[in-house]
Amino acid sequence: MCSFKKSVLLALGATLALLQGFAQAAAYVDVLDLPARPSALAVRSPLLDTARAGNRLVAVGQRGHILYSDDDGKQWQQAGVPVSADLNAVNFPSSQQGWAVGNDGVVLHSSDAGATWSKQLDGREIGALLVQHYGALASAEPGNEQWAQLAGEGQRLVEEGADKPLLDVWFADDKHGYVVGVFNLILRTEDGGEHWTPLQDRTDNPQGFHLNAIASTGDGLYIAGEQGLLLKWDDAQQRFMALQTPYQGSFFGVVGKPGEVLAYGLRGHVFRSTDGGANWNPLDTGLQVSITAATVGADGRFRLFTQAGHMLASQADGARLQLVAQQNQSPVSGAIQAADGSLVVVGSRGARTLSQE
Repeated sequence: MCSFKKSVLLALGATLALLQGFAQAAAYVDVLDLPARPSALAVRSPLLDTARAGNRLVAVGQRGHILYSDDDGKQWQQAGVPVSADLNAVNFPSSQQGWAVGNDGVVLHSSDAGATWSKQLDGREIGALLVQHYGALASAEPGNEQWAQLAGEGQRLVEEGADKPLLDVWFADDKHGYVVGVFNLILRTEDGGEHWTPLQDRTDNPQGFHLNAIASTGDGLYIAGEQGLLLKWDDAQQRFMALQTPYQGSFFGVVGKPGEVLAYGLRGHVFRSTDGGANWNPLDTGLQVSITAATVGADGRFRLFTQAGHMLASQADGARLQLVAQQNQSPVSGAIQAADGSLVVVGSRGARTLSQE
């Protein structure tokens, strides 16, 4: 090819590329306004959490993917979702009503067992909520510096935009629930998500550590966070009170049942309490890999999972953990027992069923 023609073609190619770039820029749609795309590969794409909605399983993950299964995880269908932001957690307090949260402060709600979803809140609104709530308190109590500080944090969120992830969600019933996230971000609703109230002033977290997870054990509501932070709701004080823990690394979650709770996190650390979080004893996992998910089965036994795909099962008294051999291990980020008793996990390779013993 002569140099002139080659130059013309190169110039034409550059012009077309530039025009394509302009077209893409003009067509940009925020992930909070862009519905999740249907994909036949969604079930094999990264999924981050799973929950039971009655006998149905629901899983959430990247790019706004939400899947549901009515046959204990053998086959999955993709739900209609109005956003394509990554989703980090899902919770169903009843068979029909459920909530999912994710990046950019998004909160989604489903009233049909996870088949379809609507957006209740996103990060573009959260900052304004803080400004309004704490600004009103600052006006009522001008001498209280805490209110002005929290209103200022809300204004900072407004200015920075919507990029503050919500990391977990928990609902006691169809009306009362919490969402938690980075930098001590925590909101509560008492009307099923129609309205949200900031609770930053109700947490013993002065350094603003990330709130990684929230879970109920049946006789206590706990929050797990960074740098050894464990909080428990105190009805008398009407706040999440800090618990003394023997570990200064991050906790990624809490799992429990009445009378027993496990907190798990970095480098294989697991701690057990049988007195409502007053005292914690370490459990030997024999692993140096972070524990990233856990569930308690119908048999009352705990099963914990690592970012490398290991599974640990508790013995009858819960004080000992035993490694359960697994084939084709892959990272696990969420786990649930299906209606038929099988164990379904989700992670970087999508959803799969595991052998429990």
